[in-house]
Amino acid sequence: MMRIGQGFDVHAFAPVGSATQFALGGISIPDERGVIAHSDGDVLLHALMDAILGALGLEDIGHQFPDTDPAYQNANSQDLLQAVVELMRDAGFSVINVDATVLLEAPKVKPYRPLMIAAIAEGLDCEAGCVSVKATTTEKLGFVGRGEGLAAQVVVLLSANRA
Repeated sequence: MMRIGQGFDVHAFAPVGSATQFALGGISIPDERGVIAHSDGDVLLHALMDAILGALGLEDIGHQFPDTDPAYQNANSQDLLQAVVELMRDAGFSVINVDATVLLEAPKVKPYRPLMIAAIAEGLDCEAGCVSVKATTTEKLGFVGRGEGLAAQVVVLLSANRA
């Protein structure tokens, strides 16, 4: 049996000068803006977790890791991903492939793409060739185009493990 899930996440950027980096795809991206979030604000991992949870028929990350719970204040999204991967394994599934798109005007994702793919593959315990990370701009349109924030969309295919 196979299951597909999709996830989407958005975070606003903090003002310029508020940070030196932000988390994206499990790595730190140098930037003078951070993101406004309860956790580390990694939109790519958040969308990935929601895609996995959706494929499993479970409630989203807002339910799993509520922003009203102080335990998740400044939480590392890689740690949260491990909890979601544990739910996936307990349900008897594993990742076949991940297809992710980041919507971001700047900075450019391309130089960090191999590191993101490696971090995601490691977190999911799958081959790097099973993970695709792409990036696009919105041609200066909307909140992404104005540089107010960033977003990510992820589709994941899971397969039931054979007994």
